[in-house]
Amino acid sequence: MADSTQLEANAIQVDDTQQTPAPEFEDEANASEAGSSLTSITSSILRGKVDEGGRTYAVYGKEEYGFPMDEPELDRIDMCHAKYFALLNKKRFLAPVPPNPQKILDLGCGTGIWCIDVADLFPSAEVVGIDIAPTQPTWVPANCRFELDDMEQPWTWNKNTFDFIFSRDLIAAVRDFPKLIDQCYTHLKPGGYVEFQCITGILYSDDDTAPKDSAFQKFSDSIRLAGELFGTKVDDPLQWKGWFEDRGFEDVNEHVIKLPVNTWPKDKRLKLLGAWEMENLLSSLEGMVMRVFQKALGWTAEEVLVFLVDVRKDIKNRNIHGYWPLLVIDLMFGCFVETESVLDLGPRKQNSGFVSVIA
Repeated sequence: MADSTQLEANAIQVDDTQQTPAPEFEDEANASEAGSSLTSITSSILRGKVDEGGRTYAVYGKEEYGFPMDEPELDRIDMCHAKYFALLNKKRFLAPVPPNPQKILDLGCGTGIWCIDVADLFPSAEVVGIDIAPTQPTWVPANCRFELDDMEQPWTWNKNTFDFIFSRDLIAAVRDFPKLIDQCYTHLKPGGYVEFQCITGILYSDDDTAPKDSAFQKFSDSIRLAGELFGTKVDDPLQWKGWFEDRGFEDVNEHVIKLPVNTWPKDKRLKLLGAWEMENLLSSLEGMVMRVFQKALGWTAEEVLVFLVDVRKDIKNRNIHGYWPLLVIDLMFGCFVETESVLDLGPRKQNSGFVSVIA
Protein backbone atom coordinates (compact mmCIF):
# COMPACT_ATOMS: atom_id res chain seq x y z
CA MET A 1 0.00 0.00 0.00
CA ALA A 2 1.04 3.63 -0.42
CA ASP A 3 3.28 4.88 2.37
CA SER A 4 2.33 7.58 4.91
CA THR A 5 4.00 10.28 2.80
CA GLN A 6 1.64 9.60 -0.08
CA LEU A 7 -1.37 9.51 2.27
CA GLU A 8 -0.44 12.87 3.79
CA ALA A 9 0.16 14.41 0.38
CA ASN A 10 -3.48 13.69 -0.46
CA ALA A 11 -4.85 14.93 2.86
CA ILE A 12 -8.54 15.85 2.89
CA GLN A 13 -9.35 19.43 3.89
CA VAL A 14 -11.31 19.62 7.15
CA ASP A 15 -14.63 21.49 7.39
CA ASP A 16 -14.24 23.73 10.45
CA THR A 17 -17.76 25.14 10.23
CA GLN A 18 -20.80 23.96 12.17
CA GLN A 19 -22.22 20.69 10.99
CA THR A 20 -24.92 21.02 8.34
CA PRO A 21 -27.36 18.38 7.11
CA ALA A 22 -25.88 16.10 4.49
CA PRO A 23 -27.04 16.87 0.95
CA GLU A 24 -29.82 14.80 -0.56
CA PHE A 25 -28.77 11.97 -2.85
CA GLU A 26 -30.56 9.74 -5.29
CA ASP A 27 -31.15 6.20 -4.06
CA GLU A 28 -28.87 4.88 -6.77
CA ALA A 29 -28.95 1.40 -5.30
CA ASN A 30 -32.67 1.05 -5.95
CA ALA A 31 -32.53 2.71 -9.35
CA SER A 32 -30.39 0.01 -10.93
CA GLU A 33 -33.09 -2.64 -11.29
CA ALA A 34 -35.67 -0.34 -12.85
CA GLY A 35 -34.18 -0.28 -16.35
CA SER A 36 -33.37 -3.97 -16.59
CA SER A 37 -35.02 -6.41 -18.98
CA LEU A 38 -35.91 -9.13 -16.54
CA THR A 39 -36.37 -12.88 -16.72
CA SER A 40 -36.88 -15.45 -14.00
CA ILE A 41 -34.04 -17.47 -12.47
CA THR A 42 -34.73 -21.04 -13.62
CA SER A 43 -32.74 -23.04 -11.08
CA SER A 44 -33.73 -23.46 -7.45
CA ILE A 45 -31.10 -22.62 -4.84
CA LEU A 46 -30.65 -24.21 -1.44
CA ARG A 47 -31.18 -21.72 1.38
CA GLY A 48 -28.88 -22.92 4.13
CA LYS A 49 -28.86 -20.64 7.19
CA VAL A 50 -28.34 -20.55 10.92
CA ASP A 51 -29.50 -17.97 13.49
CA GLU A 52 -26.97 -16.47 15.91
CA GLY A 53 -27.99 -13.68 18.23
CA GLY A 54 -31.01 -12.85 16.12
CA ARG A 55 -28.97 -12.63 12.87
CA THR A 56 -28.99 -15.09 9.98
CA TYR A 57 -25.74 -16.42 8.50
CA ALA A 58 -24.96 -18.58 5.49
CA VAL A 59 -23.90 -22.16 6.15
CA TYR A 60 -22.89 -23.14 2.61
CA GLY A 61 -19.16 -23.22 1.91
CA LYS A 62 -16.00 -24.55 3.50
CA GLU A 63 -15.46 -21.78 6.06
CA GLU A 64 -17.65 -19.46 8.10
CA TYR A 65 -18.29 -15.99 6.71
CA GLY A 66 -18.16 -13.21 9.29
CA PHE A 67 -21.12 -11.15 8.09
CA PRO A 68 -24.86 -12.03 8.19
CA MET A 69 -27.05 -12.70 5.15
CA ASP A 70 -30.36 -11.26 6.45
CA GLU A 71 -32.43 -8.28 5.28
CA PRO A 72 -30.55 -5.57 7.27
CA GLU A 73 -27.27 -6.80 5.77
CA LEU A 74 -28.71 -6.91 2.25
CA ASP A 75 -29.92 -3.32 2.65
CA ARG A 76 -26.42 -2.35 3.79
CA ILE A 77 -24.84 -4.00 0.75
CA ASP A 78 -27.13 -2.13 -1.62
CA MET A 79 -26.39 1.18 0.10
CA CYS A 80 -22.67 0.48 -0.18
CA HIS A 81 -23.15 -0.21 -3.89
CA ALA A 82 -24.40 3.36 -4.33
CA LYS A 83 -21.67 4.71 -2.05
CA TYR A 84 -18.88 3.11 -4.07
CA PHE A 85 -20.44 4.37 -7.30
CA ALA A 86 -20.10 7.91 -5.94
CA LEU A 87 -16.62 7.28 -4.50
CA LEU A 88 -15.36 6.03 -7.86
CA ASN A 89 -16.81 9.04 -9.71
CA LYS A 90 -19.88 7.24 -11.07
CA LYS A 91 -18.03 4.11 -12.15
CA ARG A 92 -18.84 0.50 -11.30
CA PHE A 93 -15.20 -0.47 -11.82
CA LEU A 94 -11.94 1.14 -12.89
CA ALA A 95 -10.58 -1.49 -15.28
CA PRO A 96 -10.73 -0.37 -18.95
CA VAL A 97 -12.95 -3.26 -20.03
CA PRO A 98 -13.53 -3.20 -23.83
CA PRO A 99 -17.04 -2.52 -25.20
CA ASN A 100 -18.12 -6.11 -25.98
CA PRO A 101 -16.91 -8.60 -23.34
CA GLN A 102 -18.38 -12.10 -23.58
CA LYS A 103 -18.24 -13.42 -20.00
CA ILE A 104 -17.93 -11.61 -16.65
CA LEU A 105 -17.61 -13.14 -13.17
CA ASP A 106 -18.47 -11.45 -9.85
CA LEU A 107 -16.94 -13.19 -6.81
CA GLY A 108 -19.07 -12.87 -3.68
CA CYS A 109 -21.90 -11.09 -5.48
CA GLY A 110 -24.06 -10.46 -2.40
CA THR A 111 -27.43 -9.08 -3.48
CA GLY A 112 -26.42 -9.31 -7.14
CA ILE A 113 -26.88 -5.59 -7.69
CA TRP A 114 -23.45 -5.10 -9.31
CA CYS A 115 -24.12 -8.01 -11.68
CA ILE A 116 -27.47 -6.55 -12.70
CA ASP A 117 -25.97 -3.13 -13.44
CA VAL A 118 -23.05 -4.61 -15.38
CA ALA A 119 -25.34 -6.94 -17.33
CA ASP A 120 -27.31 -3.86 -18.44
CA LEU A 121 -24.05 -2.06 -19.23
CA PHE A 122 -22.71 -4.95 -21.37
CA PRO A 123 -25.59 -6.67 -23.24
CA SER A 124 -22.97 -8.72 -25.10
CA ALA A 125 -21.77 -10.42 -21.91
CA GLU A 126 -23.02 -13.28 -19.81
CA VAL A 127 -22.60 -12.01 -16.24
CA VAL A 128 -22.24 -14.72 -13.58
CA GLY A 129 -22.40 -13.91 -9.87
CA ILE A 130 -21.40 -16.46 -7.23
CA ASP A 131 -21.94 -16.36 -3.48
CA ILE A 132 -22.32 -18.75 -0.54
CA ALA A 133 -25.69 -17.14 0.29
CA PRO A 134 -28.70 -17.29 -2.07
CA THR A 135 -29.63 -13.64 -1.53
CA GLN A 136 -30.00 -12.51 -5.14
CA PRO A 137 -33.28 -11.37 -6.74
CA THR A 138 -35.62 -13.85 -8.40
CA TRP A 139 -35.84 -11.73 -11.57
CA VAL A 140 -32.66 -10.78 -13.38
CA PRO A 141 -31.56 -9.50 -16.80
CA ALA A 142 -31.56 -12.13 -19.53
CA ASN A 143 -27.75 -12.11 -19.66
CA CYS A 144 -27.27 -12.43 -15.88
CA ARG A 145 -27.37 -15.49 -13.64
CA PHE A 146 -26.33 -16.49 -10.13
CA GLU A 147 -24.76 -19.63 -8.68
CA LEU A 148 -24.41 -20.87 -5.11
CA ASP A 149 -20.68 -21.53 -4.86
CA ASP A 150 -17.63 -21.09 -2.64
CA MET A 151 -14.96 -19.08 -4.47
CA GLU A 152 -12.20 -20.63 -2.35
CA GLN A 153 -12.99 -24.14 -3.58
CA PRO A 154 -11.51 -25.36 -6.92
CA TRP A 155 -13.28 -23.63 -9.79
CA THR A 156 -15.07 -25.86 -12.29
CA TRP A 157 -15.01 -23.46 -15.24
CA ASN A 158 -12.65 -24.06 -18.13
CA LYS A 159 -9.35 -22.20 -18.29
CA ASN A 160 -9.35 -18.85 -20.09
CA THR A 161 -13.12 -18.44 -19.63
CA PHE A 162 -13.66 -14.88 -18.41
CA ASP A 163 -13.03 -11.47 -19.96
CA PHE A 164 -13.46 -9.73 -16.59
CA ILE A 165 -13.32 -11.06 -13.02
CA PHE A 166 -14.54 -8.71 -10.29
CA SER A 167 -14.83 -8.79 -6.51
CA ARG A 168 -15.77 -6.22 -3.89
CA ASP A 169 -15.63 -6.16 -0.10
CA LEU A 170 -14.43 -9.70 0.52
CA ILE A 171 -13.67 -8.63 4.10
CA ALA A 172 -14.15 -11.52 6.59
CA ALA A 173 -14.65 -13.85 3.61
CA VAL A 174 -11.35 -15.04 2.08
CA ARG A 175 -8.70 -17.02 3.94
CA ASP A 176 -6.23 -17.53 1.08
CA PHE A 177 -5.96 -14.63 -1.36
CA PRO A 178 -2.88 -15.99 -3.19
CA LYS A 179 -4.88 -19.12 -4.04
CA LEU A 180 -7.84 -17.00 -5.18
CA ILE A 181 -5.53 -14.84 -7.30
CA ASP A 182 -4.11 -17.98 -8.89
CA GLN A 183 -7.59 -19.21 -9.77
CA CYS A 184 -8.35 -15.84 -11.35
CA TYR A 185 -5.13 -16.16 -13.33
CA THR A 186 -6.06 -19.61 -14.58
CA HIS A 187 -9.59 -18.73 -15.67
CA LEU A 188 -9.04 -15.24 -17.15
CA LYS A 189 -8.70 -14.94 -20.91
CA PRO A 190 -5.51 -13.39 -22.33
CA GLY A 191 -6.33 -9.70 -22.66
CA GLY A 192 -8.92 -9.93 -19.88
CA TYR A 193 -9.09 -7.93 -16.66
CA VAL A 194 -9.31 -8.61 -12.94
CA GLU A 195 -10.45 -6.03 -10.40
CA PHE A 196 -10.56 -6.40 -6.60
CA GLN A 197 -12.09 -3.71 -4.38
CA CYS A 198 -12.14 -3.73 -0.57
CA ILE A 199 -12.23 -1.53 2.51
CA THR A 200 -9.45 -2.60 4.86
CA GLY A 201 -11.26 -1.86 8.13
CA ILE A 202 -8.12 -0.14 9.46
CA LEU A 203 -8.78 3.42 10.67
CA TYR A 204 -6.46 6.17 9.44
CA SER A 205 -6.20 9.85 10.37
CA ASP A 206 -3.72 12.20 8.70
CA ASP A 207 -3.82 14.74 11.55
CA ASP A 208 -3.73 12.31 14.49
CA THR A 209 -7.26 13.21 15.62
CA ALA A 210 -8.09 9.55 16.34
CA PRO A 211 -6.35 8.99 19.72
CA LYS A 212 -4.97 5.53 20.39
CA ASP A 213 -7.15 5.24 23.49
CA SER A 214 -10.35 6.31 21.70
CA ALA A 215 -13.18 3.81 21.31
CA PHE A 216 -13.01 4.16 17.51
CA GLN A 217 -9.31 3.30 17.39
CA LYS A 218 -9.85 0.38 19.78
CA PHE A 219 -12.66 -0.76 17.46
CA SER A 220 -10.27 -0.71 14.51
CA ASP A 221 -7.58 -2.54 16.48
CA SER A 222 -10.10 -5.16 17.61
CA ILE A 223 -11.30 -5.74 14.04
CA ARG A 224 -7.72 -6.28 12.95
CA LEU A 225 -7.01 -8.77 15.74
CA ALA A 226 -10.33 -10.58 15.35
CA GLY A 227 -9.82 -10.91 11.60
CA GLU A 228 -6.40 -12.46 12.13
CA LEU A 229 -7.75 -14.98 14.66
CA PHE A 230 -10.82 -15.71 12.53
CA GLY A 231 -8.56 -16.45 9.57
CA THR A 232 -9.68 -13.49 7.43
CA LYS A 233 -7.14 -10.72 7.95
CA VAL A 234 -8.70 -7.31 7.26
CA ASP A 235 -5.33 -5.97 6.13
CA ASP A 236 -4.91 -8.67 3.46
CA PRO A 237 -5.85 -6.15 0.72
CA LEU A 238 -2.69 -4.24 1.62
CA GLN A 239 -0.80 -7.29 0.34
CA TRP A 240 -2.66 -7.60 -2.97
CA LYS A 241 -0.05 -5.65 -4.91
CA GLY A 242 2.75 -7.95 -3.76
CA TRP A 243 0.71 -11.10 -4.32
CA PHE A 244 -0.13 -10.11 -7.88
CA GLU A 245 3.54 -9.33 -8.48
CA ASP A 246 4.56 -12.67 -6.98
CA ARG A 247 2.11 -14.42 -9.29
CA GLY A 248 3.93 -12.91 -12.24
CA PHE A 249 2.06 -9.73 -13.09
CA GLU A 250 4.28 -6.78 -13.99
CA ASP A 251 3.89 -2.97 -14.02
CA VAL A 252 1.98 -2.92 -10.74
CA ASN A 253 0.97 0.60 -9.64
CA GLU A 254 -0.61 1.75 -6.39
CA HIS A 255 -2.83 4.76 -5.70
CA VAL A 256 -4.95 5.98 -2.80
CA ILE A 257 -8.62 6.99 -2.38
CA LYS A 258 -9.94 7.82 1.08
CA LEU A 259 -13.45 7.20 2.41
CA PRO A 260 -14.26 9.55 5.33
CA VAL A 261 -16.09 7.94 8.24
CA ASN A 262 -18.35 10.93 8.93
CA THR A 263 -19.09 14.45 7.64
CA TRP A 264 -15.82 16.09 8.73
CA PRO A 265 -14.45 16.93 5.22
CA LYS A 266 -14.98 20.40 3.75
CA ASP A 267 -15.41 19.12 0.20
CA LYS A 268 -19.15 18.60 -0.48
CA ARG A 269 -18.68 15.32 -2.32
CA LEU A 270 -16.49 13.86 0.42
CA LYS A 271 -18.91 15.16 3.05
CA LEU A 272 -21.74 13.27 1.33
CA LEU A 273 -19.59 10.13 1.17
CA GLY A 274 -18.80 10.56 4.85
CA ALA A 275 -22.51 10.82 5.62
CA TRP A 276 -23.10 7.59 3.71
CA GLU A 277 -20.32 5.80 5.57
CA MET A 278 -21.44 7.14 8.94
CA GLU A 279 -24.93 5.75 8.31
CA ASN A 280 -23.40 2.46 7.14
CA LEU A 281 -21.46 2.16 10.39
CA LEU A 282 -24.12 3.38 12.81
CA SER A 283 -26.79 1.08 11.42
CA SER A 284 -24.63 -2.00 10.93
CA LEU A 285 -21.97 -2.22 13.64
CA GLU A 286 -23.42 -5.29 15.35
CA GLY A 287 -23.70 -7.23 12.11
CA MET A 288 -20.15 -6.33 11.13
CA VAL A 289 -18.46 -7.57 14.29
CA MET A 290 -20.79 -9.66 16.46
CA ARG A 291 -19.80 -13.06 15.04
CA VAL A 292 -16.05 -12.41 14.72
CA PHE A 293 -15.74 -10.71 18.12
CA GLN A 294 -17.54 -13.60 19.81
CA LYS A 295 -15.82 -16.43 17.95
CA ALA A 296 -12.33 -14.91 17.62
CA LEU A 297 -12.02 -12.70 20.71
CA GLY A 298 -14.28 -14.66 23.04
CA TRP A 299 -16.49 -11.68 23.86
CA THR A 300 -20.08 -12.12 24.95
CA ALA A 301 -22.88 -10.47 23.00
CA GLU A 302 -23.42 -8.09 25.92
CA GLU A 303 -19.74 -7.08 25.93
CA VAL A 304 -19.92 -6.33 22.21
CA LEU A 305 -23.03 -4.17 22.58
CA VAL A 306 -21.61 -2.19 25.52
CA PHE A 307 -18.34 -1.58 23.64
CA LEU A 308 -20.20 -0.30 20.57
CA VAL A 309 -21.97 2.42 22.56
CA ASP A 310 -18.77 4.49 22.80
CA VAL A 311 -17.76 3.53 19.26
CA ARG A 312 -20.98 5.10 17.96
CA LYS A 313 -20.21 8.30 19.85
CA ASP A 314 -16.80 8.51 18.18
CA ILE A 315 -18.23 7.80 14.75
CA LYS A 316 -20.48 10.87 15.10
CA ASN A 317 -17.64 13.03 16.44
CA ARG A 318 -16.56 15.39 13.63
CA ASN A 319 -13.40 16.23 15.56
CA ILE A 320 -12.12 12.76 14.66
CA HIS A 321 -10.93 13.11 11.05
CA GLY A 322 -10.82 9.42 10.27
CA TYR A 323 -11.09 7.52 7.00
CA TRP A 324 -10.91 3.99 5.64
CA PRO A 325 -8.63 3.13 2.73
CA LEU A 326 -10.60 1.59 -0.15
CA LEU A 327 -8.30 -0.62 -2.20
CA VAL A 328 -9.07 -1.26 -5.85
CA ILE A 329 -6.75 -3.36 -7.96
CA ASP A 330 -7.30 -3.72 -11.71
CA LEU A 331 -5.01 -5.65 -14.02
CA MET A 332 -4.88 -6.82 -17.60
CA PHE A 333 -3.30 -9.90 -19.12
CA GLY A 334 -0.52 -8.88 -21.47
CA CYS A 335 2.51 -10.60 -23.03
CA PHE A 336 3.31 -14.14 -21.93
CA VAL A 337 6.38 -16.10 -20.86
CA GLU A 338 6.50 -19.57 -19.29
CA THR A 339 6.72 -19.69 -15.47
CA GLU A 340 5.66 -22.00 -12.61
CA SER A 341 2.39 -21.61 -10.69
CA VAL A 342 2.80 -20.41 -7.12
CA LEU A 343 0.48 -23.27 -6.14
CA ASP A 344 2.50 -25.91 -8.02
CA LEU A 345 -0.23 -26.39 -10.60
CA GLY A 346 2.33 -26.91 -13.35
CA PRO A 347 3.68 -24.59 -16.04
CA ARG A 348 1.67 -21.43 -16.66
CA LYS A 349 2.24 -18.20 -18.52
CA GLN A 350 3.39 -15.01 -16.90
CA ASN A 351 1.31 -11.93 -17.55
CA SER A 352 2.58 -8.43 -18.04
CA GLY A 353 -0.09 -5.82 -17.56
CA PHE A 354 -1.25 -2.88 -15.49
CA VAL A 355 -2.32 -3.09 -11.88
CA SER A 356 -3.48 -0.13 -9.82
CA VAL A 357 -4.36 -0.26 -6.15
CA ILE A 358 -6.51 2.58 -4.91
CA ALA A 359 -6.94 3.06 -1.19
